[in-house]
Amino acid sequence: MTDNTTDAVEGAGAIDISKRAEESVVHESQRDREVLLTVKDLAKHFPVKEYSGLFPKTLQTRAVDGVSFDLAKGETLGLVGESGCGKTTTGRLVTRLLEPTSGSIEFEGREIAHLKEKALRPMRRDIQMIFQDPYGSLNPRFTVSKIIGAPLEIHGLVPKDKIKARVQELLEIVGLNPEHVNRYPNEFSGGQRQRIGIARALAVEPKVVVADEPVSALDVSIQAQVMNLMSQLRRDLGIAFVFIAHDLGIVRHFCDRIAVMYLGKIVEVGDREDIYEKPQHPYTQALLSAAPDLNVVRGAVPNERIRLIGDVPSPIDPPSGCRFRTRCWKAQEICAAEEPPLDPEDGKPSHTIACHFPEVKTNLVAEADAS
Repeated sequence: MTDNTTDAVEGAGAIDISKRAEESVVHESQRDREVLLTVKDLAKHFPVKEYSGLFPKTLQTRAVDGVSFDLAKGETLGLVGESGCGKTTTGRLVTRLLEPTSGSIEFEGREIAHLKEKALRPMRRDIQMIFQDPYGSLNPRFTVSKIIGAPLEIHGLVPKDKIKARVQELLEIVGLNPEHVNRYPNEFSGGQRQRIGIARALAVEPKVVVADEPVSALDVSIQAQVMNLMSQLRRDLGIAFVFIAHDLGIVRHFCDRIAVMYLGKIVEVGDREDIYEKPQHPYTQALLSAAPDLNVVRGAVPNERIRLIGDVPSPIDPPSGCRFRTRCWKAQEICAAEEPPLDPEDGKPSHTIACHFPEVKTNLVAEADAS
């Protein structure tokens, strides 16, 4: 790759993402939170046919089953958990790419969970999505000019004769060569395609961006460049992010608050410091212990982890009570009988935990090894 993007890419790569995040993130307690997005009891159930007898039976896959959180202006909420826990489905529900089975989604005080397409269209420019796959999320038949310019034309934000100039400006913002507007997606690398996806999301000047594992398919060096770019855009444009990721190190540096999901439900929500330094839910503790670099930062024994026994239960037939109880070393009878509510920590309403026996852990290895 030899083009005018080199300087922009190298400039982004030279930025220390952790330093930038610390400079740009203002702790919740230090500001008045202006809530943009409120999600309450959100659920999405997919019908599944079971052919076990003479007649098929319809079952329900509970991909998302009662998720609640809020997002403030300029804030970043990290959504983490194992594959299949419902993170991506939650993101698609928030952007209304999927119709919720039940629950509420309020954007700037307006209920949008069940709006029809005509009423929904003006809102779509305010909530955009960056997709996980930089190869499959761009139409291979469209040029970059068409891909990024289409939202501008649909929402009537720019006169037709000025769309190309605006597209070139957006390409420059994300560190790409403005002269490449007439190229097709197959002429770009994975990192460049993801930048095109970011430019497309930014085209309509959104207030909220749902980023669904935006760097998971990229090389490590390209990941740093894209994350630095998103940090800069967040700082400069004041965009709020719902950031879905597996990489707990990236989440730690980029996000203000963290929501931990397990089998369609949120089990713990808190500020970055609460989740990474004082996790209270057993699943959160196990999840963090699986990242060796985080163990070193937190002071736990490096290269050791809490090893969960058994597989993740099926979302078609989840366990009664606490869904994590079948793999939890602290489970008791009440865990099977009653589902724990997502209650705030004593004296700290911003940190909520769904567990009958929450406990702060700093050395996460000791109790699991003793059980």
